[in-house]
Amino acid sequence: MSKLKNKVAVVTGASKGIGAAIAKYFAAEGAKVVVNYASSKMGADAVVQAITENGGSAIAVKADVSKTTEIQFLFSETIAAYGSLDILVNNAGIYPAAFIEDVTEDSFHKLFDVNVLGPLLTIREAVKLFAAGGVIINISSGVSTTPLAMMSEYSATKAALDAITVSLSKEFTGKNIRINSILPGGVETEGTRTAGITGSDLEKTIIEKTPLGRIGHPDDIAKVAVFLASEDSGWITGEKITVAGGLYGL
Repeated sequence: MSKLKNKVAVVTGASKGIGAAIAKYFAAEGAKVVVNYASSKMGADAVVQAITENGGSAIAVKADVSKTTEIQFLFSETIAAYGSLDILVNNAGIYPAAFIEDVTEDSFHKLFDVNVLGPLLTIREAVKLFAAGGVIINISSGVSTTPLAMMSEYSATKAALDAITVSLSKEFTGKNIRINSILPGGVETEGTRTAGITGSDLEKTIIEKTPLGRIGHPDDIAKVAVFLASEDSGWITGEKITVAGGLYGL
């Protein structure tokens, strides 16, 4: 399997969950992968180890995507290791739930700095390194189009991310740069387990309202990411692709 043979990919927030799955699937398809993380070095190193033990190539790089200097470090390490860049996956994100009474300036700026400013800054730096075009995949969420209660801030960040996807697809006209969003539905990850969603009444409701009858797994999203990163999707850009087992709202 070599849909991404010799491509160099940066996956942000790849120490666990969807990002880790994307990194592993990319490597299995022949890509050289930079596993970005903000805090979990152990998780990122485990992803790199899994890739290298399977015959792939990967490095882990710590960087906070909401800070320009750290993003520049992320890409300088990428070039030092692999010499080029072909694919960027903006997966890093935070998703706390909050009642409107609990929304603060700090909570707003924290979410928007990571979930919106982060992708903008990483894209800005990545396009400087795309030699003959490139691919950008933004990991959005189904709540960007069907927001849930207690997730006004988070839903707003993902709606903004989708707007960025569409806007930049037009801005990149003639540059051979494709950009698309993936909108996952309910996906079981370390984050959902930590938040108590796994096994909860909310998860049961999600499954009941999902036509395909199950919660999602990171692999479900990673397979679509491979498609969007490869030439199989060579005439697709500016799209918001929902990957949710048929779930549209709760």
